Amino acid sequence: MSLFQTVETPALTYEQPLGLFINNEFVKGVEGKTFETINPHNEKPIVAVHEGAEEDVNIAVKAARAALNGDWKRVTPSERGRLLTRLADFLERDIETLAVIEALDNGKGVTMAKGDVAASAGCIRYYGGWADKIYGQTIDTDINSLTYTRHEPVGVCGQIIPWNFPLLMFAWKIGPALATGNTIVMKTAEQTPLSALYVAKLIKEAGFPPGVVNVISGFGRTAGAAIAAHMDIDKVAFTGSTLVGRQIMKSAADSNLKKVTLELGGKSPNIILPDANLEEAIQWVNLGIFFNHGQCCCAGSRILVHEAIYDKFLELFKKRAEQNKVGDPFNTETFQGPQVSQIQYDRIMSYIKDGKSAGARVVTGGDRHGSEGYYIQPTIFADVTDNMTIVKEEIFGPVCTVQKVHSEEEAIQVANDTNYGLAAAVHTTNINTAIRVSNAIKAGTVWVNNYNTLHYQMPFGGFKESGIGRELGSYALENYTEVKTVRVHLSQS
Repeated sequence: MSLFQTVETPALTYEQPLGLFINNEFVKGVEGKTFETINPHNEKPIVAVHEGAEEDVNIAVKAARAALNGDWKRVTPSERGRLLTRLADFLERDIETLAVIEALDNGKGVTMAKGDVAASAGCIRYYGGWADKIYGQTIDTDINSLTYTRHEPVGVCGQIIPWNFPLLMFAWKIGPALATGNTIVMKTAEQTPLSALYVAKLIKEAGFPPGVVNVISGFGRTAGAAIAAHMDIDKVAFTGSTLVGRQIMKSAADSNLKKVTLELGGKSPNIILPDANLEEAIQWVNLGIFFNHGQCCCAGSRILVHEAIYDKFLELFKKRAEQNKVGDPFNTETFQGPQVSQIQYDRIMSYIKDGKSAGARVVTGGDRHGSEGYYIQPTIFADVTDNMTIVKEEIFGPVCTVQKVHSEEEAIQVANDTNYGLAAAVHTTNINTAIRVSNAIKAGTVWVNNYNTLHYQMPFGGFKESGIGRELGSYALENYTEVKTVRVHLSQS
């Protein structure tokens, strides 16, 4: 099988890499296996890519270790920054192609996908600026000593990314890892391997030494498990479900006790208080749950509305949700494309069925959209209770629940009544209320009068079962360095 294939899309034709990217070359998997990636719009295969398994991970780790101890070690911090900045430039240069790949492979609207590419380039460029600013400290302990700290690379980093934001998660992972001098073995999601393979070609073009970034297309049960348990990987970073995050932690502990950062699930509350600007709040609530087809770990899926405005809110929210353009990702007006896979489609539809059976009221949606592709109508459930499955479990689709609360205190109590703690929001025109509620909510990010406004300068991560560590901002750099203390005894002669 070839290592490249010409792919025709409704927007453009491009050359798609198919191989594993190891040591700056596209190669076939050791076992000779391939797997198809499916277009969620029409349920047809796009291409077949080479499948990486345990032995391919071993080869990639050896390449990453050699680079860490070789060419990459000799690259100055300022040169690391220049390489990252150049890669960001190439992403912007190829924004049309990358957006098309995301629309084709993931199903997100091409207009939304262009936003993802721009944000990915911004993230990589941001960390390029950090590369020569990784400082230690000098510590004045006594007259006879010179004591200082160094922030050194952790080493070879295994990174496992999800399918909901394939390119953006790639950027979030590689940016801080490369800025701090680490090398990478990246496993992409089996549903969406294509954009990372294309960016791997740009990594080589940008001039990164061989072995610094290695990209494995494969499955979690094989390639992902091999990364988590590998004895020569120093750190693993994972974004995905809480269930898989637990398994990765166990594997890391049972192997070489590698460092672990996890960005996991959420069931985020979006609180609407009676003094909120309701028209504006509706726009943010709509974006909070239906953005990226609801396939967003921080989606505002639990909407908590004060009783004084509950009926009015439902009326306006129903009207707004029904205005969302659902359909072909290559239509520039599309807001919501298909779910990523048949498995994900079936999972979401089972939650909708469960919500109906439990007695929740369907305000709008509640069924598939169209007759082809993995499309689901934007769905709003109202009159729900705390013990319903659709209220408690992460659905990861265009489905939300609206609950009535009687006070600010009850809103906070209900918001915190979850095992998750990734994100939340509060809508109010009173700054004192905004700060009071934000401080009381147990979540890694709290938005006030907005939602889903992520930025590469802002740390992102979760409380409780939503994860360990932080992505983005300067905080992410802490995940990728070891702090070494050096104490020098000074002779007094």
